[in-house]
Amino acid sequence: MTLLLDSEEGARAWIGEAFAPTARQWQQLDRFGAMLVAENARQNLISASTIPTLWVRHIADSAQLLSFDRDNEGLWIDLGSGPGLPGLVVAILCDRPMLLVESRKRRCDFLRAVVAEFDLRHVEVAEAPLERIETRPASTISARAFAPLDKLIGLSTRFSNESTRWLLPKGRNAVKELALLPEAWQRMFHVEQSRTDAESWILVGVGQIGAKQRGK
Repeated sequence: MTLLLDSEEGARAWIGEAFAPTARQWQQLDRFGAMLVAENARQNLISASTIPTLWVRHIADSAQLLSFDRDNEGLWIDLGSGPGLPGLVVAILCDRPMLLVESRKRRCDFLRAVVAEFDLRHVEVAEAPLERIETRPASTISARAFAPLDKLIGLSTRFSNESTRWLLPKGRNAVKELALLPEAWQRMFHVEQSRTDAESWILVGVGQIGAKQRGK
């Protein structure tokens, strides 16, 4: 049974137990949270109602994706990264190369500001629609709030290979969206409960959807 995180203290304690952050990583997570709240007053990055539970709803919610993918070491691509959720949280907690794909300039400006302040040299910000991003092989593909599942996979499968790990939080509609996919696509995934919401789910998959599968 998944341990649900229902308090800010609980979220911080789980991150400490799961990832054993260094003092510098804790400092960066705290600073990132503060920067996120401050920037939210200038542009809508997160719902204002979630600010009092920032560590549960955003920091731990992002960090839990890393817990499903600790063995990989290659490129992680975060689609529609927005304010860096989950990409920047993951990048603070590990040094894997990270590509944050975001098409909106103001959000990219925020991402670059965080990357520069924290000296996250393993992080690249790609300011462009996904369709214009040069194809490169990804070990992991994540997307927290990017597109409907069928469109998401269709647009991003060119970055995947047979060992690519897909980490796709889809909220309460995860099972429903998965059921609408062609059977060949469905077989790639299983469903994991979110640690931050008893009614939210994460699609975890491994593999690549080829042209023949897309046609089925």
